[in-house]
Order: sequence, then C-alpha cells, then structure tokens
Amino acid sequence: MKIKQFEDKGLAHYSYAILSEQTNEVVLVDPARNPQPYYDYAKENNAKIVGVIETHPHADFVSSHLEIHQKTGATIYAHSLVGADYPHQAFDEGAELQIGEVKLKSIHTPGHSPDGISIVLEHEGKDKAVFTGDTLFIGDVGRPDLRESAGNITAKREELARQMYHSTREKLMKLDDDVLVYPAHGAGTLCGKGLSEANSSTIGAEKRSNYALQEMNEDQFVKILTEDQPFIPKYFGYDVGLNKQGAPDYQKSIDGVARLEKNFKPEAGAVIVDARSEKTFKKGHYKGAINVQNGGKFETWLGSIVSPSESYYLIAESEDELKDLINKASKIGYELLIKGAFVMDDEADVKTPQLDLEDFKQHKDNYTIVDIRNESEVKGGKFFDKAINIPLPELRERAKEIPSDKPVVVHCAGGYRSAAGSSIVEAALPDVKVLDLSEAVNDFKNGQK
Repeated sequence: MKIKQFEDKGLAHYSYAILSEQTNEVVLVDPARNPQPYYDYAKENNAKIVGVIETHPHADFVSSHLEIHQKTGATIYAHSLVGADYPHQAFDEGAELQIGEVKLKSIHTPGHSPDGISIVLEHEGKDKAVFTGDTLFIGDVGRPDLRESAGNITAKREELARQMYHSTREKLMKLDDDVLVYPAHGAGTLCGKGLSEANSSTIGAEKRSNYALQEMNEDQFVKILTEDQPFIPKYFGYDVGLNKQGAPDYQKSIDGVARLEKNFKPEAGAVIVDARSEKTFKKGHYKGAINVQNGGKFETWLGSIVSPSESYYLIAESEDELKDLINKASKIGYELLIKGAFVMDDEADVKTPQLDLEDFKQHKDNYTIVDIRNESEVKGGKFFDKAINIPLPELRERAKEIPSDKPVVVHCAGGYRSAAGSSIVEAALPDVKVLDLSEAVNDFKNGQK
C-alpha cells in the first residue's frame, strides 16, 4: 500500500492517491483541476484509477472528479448531502470501500461544510491514516463561514462551528494517536486561519498542539472559531457550485480560451486583468486595467478581485506567461470567464506616476493613505495612524469612498497587493493622482508614523 501526496503550492492544496499494491488499483482523494499528474502516477505504477473521493464540494479550487470518471470509469464517492449533479455513489457515515489490502471508511465530519466527510484508511486491521479534507488541518480546523449562501445545503457559521466541535471531539479525536492526518490544505489557504507549514501530522500531535483541539466548552470553541477569519474571496461560492455540478474537461476548456492578436484593444468599459509586472504596467497600460501580477497567488487574487459574474480580458508579457496564467485561472474555473487573452508589449496610453518617497516621508498629511490589507492584519497594527482601511477584495466596490482632495497613496504589507490596489483606485478616481507605496512600505514597518 502506498499513499502519494500531490501539492499545488499556489492554492496550498493537497490531493492524494492511495495505491493498493495487491490489486494495482488507485483511489484519489480531492483531485485538482488538471488530472494529468494522477494519470501519470497510475501509469508509473501500472495501476488503474478505480475511485475518486470528494470530501466535500470545494470552495477554493475546482476538482477534476467528473473528468476522471468520464475518462477512466472510476466511481465518484461523495456524501449524499452534497446533492451532486454528477454520477456518484453515496459515501455516508459507515460506508466502506475495499481495494485490495486497503479499506477506506467514511465518517461524516460536518463543520467546514454540512456535507463534509473524512476518510479513515485501515490496513491490516489497523487504522493508519485519515484524510480530513477541510475539517482538520495541521494546526487548525476548517473555517465555518463559507456555506451560508453556497451549496446544496446552506448553514450559518455558528451552526457549523458547533458541528465542528462535535466532529473533532466525538469522531476525529477518538482515532488512535498514531493515525496520520492528511488534510486537503496547508499554510496559505483561505480555508482556515492558522495552518502549519507541515504537510502531514498525527492525531496525537494535533491533540497536543492544535489550538482548536484543546480543552474548552462548545461556546468557547464557537467564539474562537468564528472570530478573525480571513476574507471570503468572490470565487468561493462559484467553485462550490461548479464542483457540485462537475467541471468541464481541463484541456478542452483551456484550449477553448480565445487567443487574440498581440496588443489587442478591448472595448471601453471592459474588465481587463493585466498580469504584467508592476514596473511594466506603470510605464503604460490600458485605461481601467487591473494589475494582478503573475505570481504564486495569482489565482487567489484574480478570484478575489474579479467576480464570477464578470467576463474579463487577460494580458501577459509573453506567450509562455499567457499559457501559465490561463492554467492558473483554470484552477478556480476562471478560464471560463476569459473573454480573450493576449500578449502586450506596447506601453499604451495610461502611465502611473512614481511616488516621491522623500516628500511622502516628510509630508504625509499632504496625502490620503489607503491601507488595503485585510481587517485582521490591520488589527495587528497600522503602519500609518490616519490611513483609511479598505481591504483589496472590497476595493473595486468601495474606491469611491476615498476622498479626492489630495493625492492618494496605496499600501499593503509587502508591495504585491498595492500594485493591484493602486490600479483599481486609479481607474475609479481618474482625476486624482494615485501613487503606489509598493515595496517601500517596508521602510515604515518599524513603527514610523
């Protein structure tokens, strides 16, 4: 028996292949959008994919379960509460799946979602591992506030937090201390608030060190779990629906994105996501373009800034980068929203002025400062006393709240988000000088006001 962990660093997502060496059969748990790595793994081991288990309808990435079923004939297993629109077999509490020497057992563990399950792997009569989906993470548990308006069954955060209390105490924590914990996410996901960098743990280690598993009553647990959660990206509800339905084939969908000629000019008022570097963007870009730079978290910020109800144009610096960006967009199902994608090497009409850093340091009162960090970050301390806080995911909707009587300086924590933020404010306030503090924000982190 082998367990193979696959990692998508951009979304901090873990998926798994469980291989029976007795029967050369593979069962996948929570596969990512691109199914090819799983096909490659099965081929390397001369094995057949016979099952795909979905621990819940994921909010933060699109799964390839339907495509894998259609290509390989593998059975999809999910809890009956999912109300799945794809062909599947209910895998409710107590259900078991035997592949060779491996037995996979479903336990219903609501809390992150009403339909969440964890999968206990039994080998040679002993529980060896548990695949916890978004219920139990390493150092955390899943957030309970993502299903208030998404999915087959909706539930209030307090209700789900109470269910999480019982799922952890009455089910997961009852497993033996040496049972390995394999979650669907690691540090960097927005499905929890304090995840560890580690990629596996044990029940015993989590009972000792995970804040959410310490001794407390249900009300204390609910209070801790529902406070200071990260923002909810715009795309989360969209992905829950897409996963409940089953996403279109990955490669076919990628190939279906309209590729436009170099330096194409979108129509006025179009949503334009310009993923070129901040420096290139500021030298010249299309009016209203949003500078979501290509990087490790591109897909998260794309889906946090652009709504799934919008279509958008996508701009890159090269053909290779364009391909990379479309692949990243597809992880959250946003390739389906691309109106056209193209390479741009013109400087275009709109130029963003550079901030005179010395003048800003000497005369901060001459500027309106906008802090686009999340509320939880600002709670930890402001860099500037008089800064207005509008988190980046809310900025397109709220930019008109920013006073227009002074030049505006936009900042975040390190410079990546402020490139997007300053481009959004620039588009919303065309008659105001908008400046990006960018990486110079680091000069102000040590208490300078």
